Amino acid sequence: MAALIDAARAGDCPFEIALVLSNRPEATGLTVAREKGVPVAAVDHRPFGGNREAHERAVDEALAVHRIEVVTLAGYMRLLTPWLVGRWRGRMLNIHPSLLPKYPGLDTHARALAAGDAEAGCSVHLVTEGVDEGPVLGQARVPVLADDNPGSLAQRVLAAEHRLYPAALTDFCRQMRSL
Repeated sequence: MAALIDAARAGDCPFEIALVLSNRPEATGLTVAREKGVPVAAVDHRPFGGNREAHERAVDEALAVHRIEVVTLAGYMRLLTPWLVGRWRGRMLNIHPSLLPKYPGLDTHARALAAGDAEAGCSVHLVTEGVDEGPVLGQARVPVLADDNPGSLAQRVLAAEHRLYPAALTDFCRQMRSL
């Protein structure tokens, strides 16, 4: 998220970060965004009990109030309902810490190490109903080192994510504007 905010401040960037929204009011990202002068909102999922769609309708309302055109997920660790995915179809991106289609879901670094992969990385993809199954818009690769553990690999992949996500979002927004 911070990498996207910083990229948006570049003179030729085709996007702006108009809102940082979290389902956790205590999320550190909200503080970081606030400090960077970006509007923030929290739509806590807990008061909605298990009604995920009702929560997502409240999220969608917050996005509408801020006139959001594209949603970029960064650290939003909740499965989305078909309702929200459908509402934002083709306009919701996610960053995932693996070279999709390998290792959708959680524990990606441990899974890559257990498989003996020579490289790992990250992917930016469009969000669809399936977990991490949407069309891949970009990937960045990092080597798996002999002494890697899930934590050390995660650090290198995160650095690649910080470069990839702004670049992929830039390409996506430029393509959207050319349509």
